[in-house]
Amino acid sequence: MRMLFSKRASVFIIAAIYVVAAVVGYCVFIGLEAAVPGLWALFVADAAATVIVWAFGVVFSNVSFYDPYWSVAPPVMFSAWAAYKGIFSLPVVLLLAAVWYWGARLTGNWIYTFHDLSHEDWRYTRLRKTQSPLLFQLTNFFGLNMMPTVVVFAAMLPGFALYENGTNANIWTWLGFVMCLSAATIQLVADVQIHRFRNSNPGRYCDVGLWRRGRHPNYFGEILMWWGVWVMSLSQGSFDWSIAGPLAMTALFMFISIPMMERRQLENKQGYAEYRARTRILI
Repeated sequence: MRMLFSKRASVFIIAAIYVVAAVVGYCVFIGLEAAVPGLWALFVADAAATVIVWAFGVVFSNVSFYDPYWSVAPPVMFSAWAAYKGIFSLPVVLLLAAVWYWGARLTGNWIYTFHDLSHEDWRYTRLRKTQSPLLFQLTNFFGLNMMPTVVVFAAMLPGFALYENGTNANIWTWLGFVMCLSAATIQLVADVQIHRFRNSNPGRYCDVGLWRRGRHPNYFGEILMWWGVWVMSLSQGSFDWSIAGPLAMTALFMFISIPMMERRQLENKQGYAEYRARTRILI
């Protein structure tokens, strides 16, 4: 179902959908917390909220309804967990500051590039055209909605370790915090540079500023962000399986997101092959 709304009205509608998703997630968590270990209950609540966003995306025939979930869910869940646990130690406060900075920047960039409810990311549109309706809906649910939710939650797991005790911040906490702030700032600069470049050079690939140093500085920032969260978790004195979270996030970009973008750029941007040959994939 495609409907015409202004950009402002479209953003309001998606915000309302996310409020509904948050309420559903909260109710699921409250219903499970007595019987299911805390983080498992939070993960199921996260998945339930994802189902709500996915369902509205199906109704409106637009997978991009999920796009802001990536940046909205982590700040909300980390903050809700702090309130639920009643823990606001310095490491937790630093984590919240970093994640809200990152989330606000990424959500702001989504709002800037978002047009209206009819606007769907080119990746989803391509899949919609090349797959059968049934296969596309399976890809939509499991690959385009639920899989990113699982990967992001896995990347968040090291951050939840900061809630386990009231230790003070140490060198690992501060190092990870600086990594997170640097990551979000790199993304901010990269986005500003590419938006300005595209406005004055339509149809060309961006090779100025950070984009001269790497083909995907925005993706580099996203990867660095979650490694920063993991480094903050080292302040708890343990090196464990939670490293799988940032590893999964890195793999998602290196083996899925970046190759898809590279193929599109090679198809549509004259000279991109030469730029690709002389410029590193990340910064």
